[in-house]
Amino acid sequence: MRKIKIDVWTDVVCPWCLIGSARLDQAIAGLPEDVSVEVENHPFYLDPSTPPEGYDVGEMLSKKYGREPRETWSRAEEQARLAGIDLDLSQQPRTFPTQKAHTVVRLAKPKGTQHELANAIAAAYFLEHRQVNDDNVLADIAAEHGFTREEALGDMRDPRELEQSHQLAIWAAQQGIQGVPFFVFDGKFALSGAQPQEVFAAAFKKVLDDAA
Repeated sequence: MRKIKIDVWTDVVCPWCLIGSARLDQAIAGLPEDVSVEVENHPFYLDPSTPPEGYDVGEMLSKKYGREPRETWSRAEEQARLAGIDLDLSQQPRTFPTQKAHTVVRLAKPKGTQHELANAIAAAYFLEHRQVNDDNVLADIAAEHGFTREEALGDMRDPRELEQSHQLAIWAAQQGIQGVPFFVFDGKFALSGAQPQEVFAAAFKKVLDDAA
């Protein structure tokens, strides 16, 4: 069995992370049966200044770019459809702080459900339009990925665990990661952005050829 390790920096309120993760998973599904892939998710803040109550994304985009948010959203929505995701960004008007989400995802690593949990939280936010800063929403999702609700609630309310997630997110930015999704293959080379599936396939081929 040949093994590949992929370190992934994402934020669950980042639409391009949703798309990039889907494309990564599709590329993994296309690998030979003798290739095993371990995906480890790491915290990153899409917007570290997000207030506790969140904010309206459309209003922010209108002020920042001076045009209708639909124009900004359309490219991501088109790329999402190409990846098999029915994404309508107008249906999730608010963005939220993600420190709690990052904490439960980080602590899911020993359970072997980390990547699936990160994907599930992102899907709940973008596709089910749920408030992923709400403790009970996160606990419900975590309970489907190896946690008990009580365990998940305890983890996301633990000041030490929250601080560790926060420091890891800050560290990622300090290391030069300026945008997500960001992927590192076997600690050797990186891909930035929601690359097409064939780019992921080429990256896997390079890793496997280098290890041969």
